Amino acid sequence: MRNRLLGILIALMACVLAALGVPLAYLIAASEQSKVVVDRIDDAARFAQDLPTQGRLTTAVKGDPEPGPGDIGRLHALTTEAERYHELYGARIGLFQRDGSAIAVSPDGWRPPAAGPGQQAYHEALAGRRSHNPPQVWPWTPDRTLAVALPVVRDGDVIAVVLTESPTGGLRSRILHRWMVLAGGEALAMIVAILLAVRLTGWVLRPVRTLDRATHDIATGRLGARVAPSGGPPELRRLARSFNDMADHVVLAIDQQRAFVADASHQLRNPLAALLLRVELIGLDLPEGHEEELVAVREEGARLARVLDDLLGLATAEGSRPEPEPVDLVDLVRARADAWRPLAGQRGVALHWEGPPMAHAWADPIGFGSALDAVLDNALKFTPAGGEVRVGLLIGKDEVTATVTDAGPGLTEEELARVGDRFWRSSRHQNIDGSGLGLSIARTLLLAGGGGLDFAPAEPHGLTVRLSVPRRRGRR
Repeated sequence: MRNRLLGILIALMACVLAALGVPLAYLIAASEQSKVVVDRIDDAARFAQDLPTQGRLTTAVKGDPEPGPGDIGRLHALTTEAERYHELYGARIGLFQRDGSAIAVSPDGWRPPAAGPGQQAYHEALAGRRSHNPPQVWPWTPDRTLAVALPVVRDGDVIAVVLTESPTGGLRSRILHRWMVLAGGEALAMIVAILLAVRLTGWVLRPVRTLDRATHDIATGRLGARVAPSGGPPELRRLARSFNDMADHVVLAIDQQRAFVADASHQLRNPLAALLLRVELIGLDLPEGHEEELVAVREEGARLARVLDDLLGLATAEGSRPEPEPVDLVDLVRARADAWRPLAGQRGVALHWEGPPMAHAWADPIGFGSALDAVLDNALKFTPAGGEVRVGLLIGKDEVTATVTDAGPGLTEEELARVGDRFWRSSRHQNIDGSGLGLSIARTLLLAGGGGLDFAPAEPHGLTVRLSVPRRRGRR
């Protein structure tokens, strides 16, 4: 969530900076070009002022007066100045009469362009207008020149045109330099914005992370987890307080439920024992032929006693608060397998163990051992004589898993989804002793210690039960 929120904020900041930077970059380029255009217009106006005011400017034409000595000198000065201008600025400059003949040109032989922006500027000046602003020059257009034309007007008539065509290398360099300064400023602003976004997202999401950890702890059985006071927006701080209040009420309700189950199962044991004793006494006085009814009553009483014992065990498991510790699961699993091997031998079931020489994990030894006992009892119960139960250990990246695989009839996909629920038993296994609470107790014990219980079908038939615990504290 932090990365997504940070990405959104950074994207918005980038869009804002782009919305400001792109128009500013265009204004920078337009401003630099306007400076050059204004300079060229000033230069053209100065050349226009130096033109002779009377007489012919070039070759004699019938009816025109001859140029005077002063005009000839001014024409020579214009030519010399145009040459110096070209040498100094690298720009081509020319003063042309209306018929296109050159008055003063540098470099020699240059004539008005026959196409392109220069031709358009030249014709606009012949029409008596200063040429419009030329197309914008960009750093990536090295072949473009800057053409500026200015008409020379005498007595309301255009008698000549001053045309300049300038290279744009210096202009492009200045635009690029100012763009780099702008890009540096934008990059600095982006870095500052990212740092502020990181601080802002951290401040906003800190209570959310704390709340997420507490919710995960409660979901995995650590009901004592609470949200510690932290910073953040007032709404999230209020949510944290409400979460703690809700968790307190939930824990109180669960504790009351567990206490009721434990008290009820404990209080029912004495009346049940007295009832079974009275049944035995009544059985002494029963006439012959009623032995089957007496046996059925005894079996139902024994089954009810087992249910009460399992209920008391479930309530005890749910109310326990184990403290996981580092253990070697190999020793623990082998010890429990050895304890169940005599019973397996009586039932004609082979109990095999295989696993690594050592497997350290973080678990509650008593809770894990009790859960493994419940799983082994279930596996031996459903494995027929001549079958085998395999017990093993698998070491993963973050957890260690004990597996118990039986050779029983197994479960369907629908039954796998329900196995481990309280009091649930498959309709195909109703004739086998049990209360339907053994696997529920095992799951509760494992969850209380930070582990988990999973079920999967075995090949070619049977059921595989996986008891997993974390390898390190707090990794699950």
